Amino acid sequence: MQVRLDELVTTKSMLDLAALLAEDSTFFGDLFPHVVQWRGTRYLEDGLHRAVRTALHQRSILHARVLVLED
Repeated sequence: MQVRLDELVTTKSMLDLAALLAEDSTFFGDLFPHVVQWRGTRYLEDGLHRAVRTALHQRSILHARVLVLED
């Protein structure tokens, strides 16, 4: 699913620079970041380095796996 970066709330306070700068960062991991949608808010659960890389390339849309939780 396509998600706008400005709609995401991050859940991690630290960025792994090695993951951000690695050319093969998705080789051993998931291709898409994980987003959890709860009560209308989208939380970036995993994949902060991918979101930062997307922003650094001046893109506003991120492809992510989205889990929608209902009350």
